[in-house]
Amino acid sequence: MIFERDNIYHIYNQGNNRQKIFFKLENYHYFLKKISEHILPFADIIAYCLMPNHFHLMVYVKQVEIETLLSQGFTASEALTKQCFNDSIGVMLRSYTRAINKQENMSGSLFRSLTKAECLTKTSGFSPSFYNTSVGTKISIQLPERQYPQVCFEYIHNNPVKAKLVKRPEDWDFSSYKDYYGDRDGELINPERANEFGLFSLGFTSSEAQTKPD
Repeated sequence: MIFERDNIYHIYNQGNNRQKIFFKLENYHYFLKKISEHILPFADIIAYCLMPNHFHLMVYVKQVEIETLLSQGFTASEALTKQCFNDSIGVMLRSYTRAINKQENMSGSLFRSLTKAECLTKTSGFSPSFYNTSVGTKISIQLPERQYPQVCFEYIHNNPVKAKLVKRPEDWDFSSYKDYYGDRDGELINPERANEFGLFSLGFTSSEAQTKPD
């Protein structure tokens, strides 16, 4: 993955062979803790959704290298465990995998080997698959640098509805939807950053969720 500062990325991965990655309620909470430890030093989280066999993160990258961590007050040993944003994501997934393998008495890879990160704010030649409709037609938008982030923002929050896990996005506890439109004041996301891009102010309602693209 290649990250550049001051851009928004959609980061996602799924269980190897589409297997589950969350087996118990506490697994979701543990993974959110890992996100806080390994993502927040490098990026503001705009949106997230944890699904039974995959996860989505929408982040604004603030820095990608270790030197910046030292200036933030991290010790040298703490910074070395993170090294760069790419490495920190890898450490997060490996650490979580070890915990789950121990819990479930498993071995081997929990996640697919390739974690994907698609830039939403540099869109030259960019047409990600998750913007397809059910019949394969791309969404027609006029200002991709502004509208791709909005489409992704809605897609992430609507994921549990599309998977038929819940009827409304606000019914799924493991996404940032409740932090924007519900009764939860979470500390993981940065709503000010989302507001810079006009995202949650343009968010969809639960009645609109059924019409969003795959």
